[in-house]
Amino acid sequence: MSELNISELNFDKLNGLIPAIIVDKNNGSVLMLGFMNKQALQKTIETKLVTFFSRTRNTLWTKGETSGNYLHLQDIKPDCDNDTILISAETDGNTCHLNKYSCFDIEKSSSLSFLNSLFALIKNRKIELPENSYTTGLFKSGTNRIIQKVGEEAIETVIAAKNRDRKEIINETSDLIYHLFVMLAEQDIDFSEVVQNLENRHK
Repeated sequence: MSELNISELNFDKLNGLIPAIIVDKNNGSVLMLGFMNKQALQKTIETKLVTFFSRTRNTLWTKGETSGNYLHLQDIKPDCDNDTILISAETDGNTCHLNKYSCFDIEKSSSLSFLNSLFALIKNRKIELPENSYTTGLFKSGTNRIIQKVGEEAIETVIAAKNRDRKEIINETSDLIYHLFVMLAEQDIDFSEVVQNLENRHK
C-alpha cells in the first residue's frame, strides 16, 4: 500500500472532513463517495476495513458492519491538493444500500487489471526462480522450449476453435496467454509495450 501521511491532508475545507472516493481494486470502477475525519481514516488504516464518518449520526461507521458487505482496504492515494483521497478496496458484496454493485449504478465488469498482475508475477518468477514453480521450470528450460510451448498452445487453441468447444477454447486461450506472457518476459518485453502498440494501431 502507498505511504500516506495523514498530517499532510487538508481536513479544514470541510470542517474536519475529507471526501473519500472508493474504487474497486480489480477494475477501477467507482463504488461510492463517503466522508472521513482523521479518526475514521486512522481506523480504516488500522483495521483495513473502510470506515467513514456519518454526518447524519455524527459518529464513525464501518462499511458493512450491518450488511456484511465490507470494503477491504488495498490502497489510499491523496489528490494533488491533499483535500480528497482515493481508496482502492476489495469488496465482499454489493456496495450500495440499494443492493447494487455501485452507488453510481455502474455495472460490475470483469477485471482486466488481473493481466497486469499476472505479468508482474511472471516477471518476478524470472528474477527469483522459486522452487516447485512451473514458471520457474519454463525459464530454466530456455528460450527454445518457451517458444515451443507458445506454438503448442496456439495449435491447441486453433483445434478447440475448429471444434467449436467453448470450454476448451477458454481453457486453451488462457494457456496461450500465459505462455505468451512467459515468452515476453523472457525476451524482456513488457506487456505494457504490447498494449501501447495496440493503442497506437487503434489511433
